[in-house]
Amino acid sequence: MITYKEAGVNIEEGYKAVSLMKEYAAKTTGNLVLNSLGSFAAMIELPEGYKKPVLVTGTDGVGTKLDIAFKTKKYDTVGIDCVAMCVNDILCHGAKPLFFLDYIACGKLEAQVAADLVKGVSEGCTQCNASLVGGETAEMPGFYREGEYDIAGFAVGIVDKDKIVDGKDIKEEDALIGLSSSGFHSNGYSLIRKVFTDIDEIYNGQKLGEVLLTPTKVYVKPILNVLEKFNVKGMAHITGGGFIENIPRMLPKGLTAVINKNSYPIPEIYERFLSLGITEDELFNTFNMGIGFVLCVDKSIKEQVIKYLISLGERAYDIGFITSGDERICIK
Repeated sequence: MITYKEAGVNIEEGYKAVSLMKEYAAKTTGNLVLNSLGSFAAMIELPEGYKKPVLVTGTDGVGTKLDIAFKTKKYDTVGIDCVAMCVNDILCHGAKPLFFLDYIACGKLEAQVAADLVKGVSEGCTQCNASLVGGETAEMPGFYREGEYDIAGFAVGIVDKDKIVDGKDIKEEDALIGLSSSGFHSNGYSLIRKVFTDIDEIYNGQKLGEVLLTPTKVYVKPILNVLEKFNVKGMAHITGGGFIENIPRMLPKGLTAVINKNSYPIPEIYERFLSLGITEDELFNTFNMGIGFVLCVDKSIKEQVIKYLISLGERAYDIGFITSGDERICIK
């Protein structure tokens, strides 16, 4: 008789993983969570104070950045990426994150590795005041290779219907404000891994693998503060597709975003790509190029917003403006 364990699934290791994960989930539990991990489903009470509450959802993963985690055997930061990729997306519509769920899949479960992944998720949730309310850990021998994991997540946020940010009021001459990224975030790693082949190389005093694992910045707290004080017309999270794909997503038809690439310091690390013949257009279409989040505001309040963001500890720049036209985006 063949047992489930002999088939490759160790239930006891799964129990151990859940036990370790509960500690990290408990650190994020807010007063709207009505039950704890272990139930068949999580129950969340909607907060008071919303006239017409709208739930806003987003889901994403970490992508091939995980390969760097496998090679360095450092697993406790990519969970932050997973959360950031989701909550920064729903933030673009003015939503405040409420709760988060994760999904982890692997070929052979190692409880400590899975717990380290969730430790990062917990940290990401803490950074945006979201509750980690549940998830799934799937052990699939023969489907994933041993030692490799995948992680994805799902975020739910809330915004008043009258305060949804959707770009509809954006007009000519509005200003574009860019907030610095913390690194590559979690996009473009299929290209990054072809360019940076030696993760033990020392770059600015750190091993390159550590640099490449720098977590995606969570923009929730500073942006929610901005939304309380200023009228923000549109927002864009610079993820896969870089400037080229993401900035136009907030624009009404007939308008174009003009970006001044000399308006902020592009990180020096991108010189490595240029030296290998990768074009600047390709870089702006793949990476965040040092800007992870973009706001569109009336030009009359541009300086006030930038000054306020700087007071919150952000590096914020006047990176461009809106004009008429069908190009959608122009980088010059």
